[in-house]
Amino acid sequence: MRARRCIAVLLTASILAIAAGAAHAAPVSKPRMPGWQQRIDALVGDRQVSVAIGDDGTFWYRHLGWMKRIPASNEKLLLSMALLSQVGPKRVIDTRAMTLAAPVDGVLDGDLWIVGDGDPEVGTDTLDALASSIVDAGVSRITGSVIGDTGPFKRDWWAVGWKDYFTADEVPFPTALTFRGNVGPEGRHIDDPEARAAAYLTKSLRRHGVDVAGMPAMGAPDAPLIDIAAVSSAPVIDIVRRMDVDSINFDAEVLGKFLGAETSGTGSIAAAADAIDAYTAANGAPEFEHHDSSGLSYADRVTAQGMVRLLWVADGQPWATGLRRALPTGGQGTLEERLGHLRVRAKTGTLNAISALSGWVWSGKADGWIEFSIVSVGMTKDEAVRMEDAIVRLAAARASPPA
Repeated sequence: MRARRCIAVLLTASILAIAAGAAHAAPVSKPRMPGWQQRIDALVGDRQVSVAIGDDGTFWYRHLGWMKRIPASNEKLLLSMALLSQVGPKRVIDTRAMTLAAPVDGVLDGDLWIVGDGDPEVGTDTLDALASSIVDAGVSRITGSVIGDTGPFKRDWWAVGWKDYFTADEVPFPTALTFRGNVGPEGRHIDDPEARAAAYLTKSLRRHGVDVAGMPAMGAPDAPLIDIAAVSSAPVIDIVRRMDVDSINFDAEVLGKFLGAETSGTGSIAAAADAIDAYTAANGAPEFEHHDSSGLSYADRVTAQGMVRLLWVADGQPWATGLRRALPTGGQGTLEERLGHLRVRAKTGTLNAISALSGWVWSGKADGWIEFSIVSVGMTKDEAVRMEDAIVRLAAARASPPA
């Protein structure tokens, strides 16, 4: 017993001596964080904000970069990447005039079908051009009607995570054949754009001297059709630019269905989300969750560091410059009255108490574009904008590669 007690006393004395020595040892110094990073830390504070900043595969700053958050319209940036990767920036989308049989001696015996493939910008100019092409094809008389095709996309108008009022207030009906943004003269979202397109083309054909016997209608053909004329959209990159600069939900959901049709043969909101998911998972962000293309869904999830990784991937693509130029710069579109005179290209995102900003900003110290993503929840939009803009300005003015 006495021997054990002596050992215990010796052990205790040794531990005390080690502790006393440690107390007098020099403290371990931590690397000092650069001033611009300290300022971002101060801006973020204890708010629910995720931030990631970096370049060329290296993160220069991260705060909760791993946390999943709602991207809002940053989802359109992801759609843009997936779409450009799949079809390229120069791809056009046709709106076609089709029939069951070719016209004979200028007479089209039966109906003329207008078939859309997902151009969200079809309007009167498009259909006037289509009417001219039909006349150029030799048609002078149609014994049937002009009919707007209700396919080939699914006629779905809902996504997981959408609020009940979104279809009425936030996004018109995304169809393959669109007409004037699928908004009626009274400003309401319509569910019959195909019929309205058929009615307008009927009038345009008659103005061109074509005799159309029947009344315009909408429906689905029950037999294979052949092309007699077509008109093409603007290049996809131009449509993407207009969508991203002004954050147009309708364009996003129509282009999403177009992407879904291209990748899986199904033009639906769910197929679009699957296509975006396949792209983000294959390019460094497998943690993302997608339910739509516009970012209206409160069930969508991204991480700030995942957004930056995808921007790095985009930087290495032939369409990188086109994508960057498709995003608003300071004072433009959804960045109106924000980040003026700053060399920045970024996509905004806004839902109730949700805000996001992701893209590129030019860093003088780094002498090049650096990527950033800021995603937050729980603040007013004004608070979020002030914080986002301050972070981007700090990154532009102060950020430089780590030593």
